[in-house]
Amino acid sequence: MACSAALWGTDGLLRKPLADALPAATVVFWEHVIVLVLLLPWLPGALRALRRCSAREWLAVLAIGAGSSAAATALFTAAFRVGDAVTPLVLQKLQPVFVVLAASALLRERVRAGYLVFAVPALVGAWLLTFPNPFQVRVAAAQAALLAVGAAALWAAGTVLGRLVSRSLSPREVTVSRFATGLPAAAVVVWLQDAPVAVGWGNATGLVLLAVVPGLLALSLYYLGLRSTPASRATLAELAFPATAALIGVGLLGNHLTATQWLGFALVVAMVTALGWHERVRRVPVVQDRTGREEMVPG
Repeated sequence: MACSAALWGTDGLLRKPLADALPAATVVFWEHVIVLVLLLPWLPGALRALRRCSAREWLAVLAIGAGSSAAATALFTAAFRVGDAVTPLVLQKLQPVFVVLAASALLRERVRAGYLVFAVPALVGAWLLTFPNPFQVRVAAAQAALLAVGAAALWAAGTVLGRLVSRSLSPREVTVSRFATGLPAAAVVVWLQDAPVAVGWGNATGLVLLAVVPGLLALSLYYLGLRSTPASRATLAELAFPATAALIGVGLLGNHLTATQWLGFALVVAMVTALGWHERVRRVPVVQDRTGREEMVPG
């Protein structure tokens, strides 16, 4: 899970030049097109597997594709457009809270009190890592806040619903289904925002890399890990995303981190690593799956 989230951390390096040249809706649309073209040989098999799924699982797949894959990105981008650059980053930190609540309701996962030993420092670390001065943060307009909370909730739902459908679908089938259902939703977003479809050949290489590395490759690893990892545990591993993004920003984009940001980086890495170690070596994990069995992270 942490490796897939680390690949998401390359997103900023690849997306920034595209964001400067193209509307976000256009980029998201072409991400889905490119990945689905690469996955076309496996599309018939995924559709056959979907036919064997229950109505609940069908709804989950549709929610992952349309909600977590397309709509969440659109909401997050809109939050930046109508508000300041801080509000979406602040409220995105609510995602692990949504995951724990949804996993409890839909998957009957239970977290013990010891979970907070890892979750609280990890969330504090993510906060410190995000802001150069963590004590001067203002959440702006209500509209931007609502959009950002909506995006966090949809991404959280994607984690929980991905765990749900992974019991009936293989990681590859979940990945194919996500992009197959997400493409029509991404097309609708392009239409609603009146965004251009044409991108120009100069952007082709960047779009392919964006679709393959933080897109197809990261999600393939993500659903492989999610098959045997409770959602409440996976959401902390996803904090490897901002940690990797910070390192790329420093090493490749010329950014500089403050002392508190380095502290946040250390907290995130330490807590994600400690949680994985704890669940592997301890007889009583802090996250219990829906069946009541204590599930171990695969080695």
